[in-house]
Amino acid sequence: MSKSLKRVIRALDAAGLDVMPVEMSDGARTAQAAADAVGCDLDQIAKSIIFRGDVSGAAILFITAGGNQVCTDKASAIAGEPLGKADAALIRSQTGFAIGGVSPVGHLSPIRAFFDQKLLEFDVVWAAAGTPRHVFPINPADLQCISNAQLTEFT
Repeated sequence: MSKSLKRVIRALDAAGLDVMPVEMSDGARTAQAAADAVGCDLDQIAKSIIFRGDVSGAAILFITAGGNQVCTDKASAIAGEPLGKADAALIRSQTGFAIGGVSPVGHLSPIRAFFDQKLLEFDVVWAAAGTPRHVFPINPADLQCISNAQLTEFT
């Protein structure tokens, strides 16, 4: 089991959630692939989108529904600074995850996070569990809580 997957499991356990990630043989590198693999609606996939703050240099997380796109202008206004593309090195160093498997929980360092209200329309959403092959089911309100994400409009 990878260190990244173990970190996600520990974060879920520490939150008191009885949630176990599942492995998908074909992987889940995209929201559509994950939705197809678990048999859910595209918007039930909680995507972890990371931007780099142009002023702070910090990684900033936007957890959004699978069918939604983050509007950079809205996201920048919410973050309080212009946002740019986060490269793989920044994502890896601040979250501990590789692109394609970034989980909304279990980061190496605390991260500012924002949450798409569209996800709250569902009883269960699915999120990456630290690898491109693992996802976990979770109640979206629980996900918002354990990710310390602020509910806001950024799509």
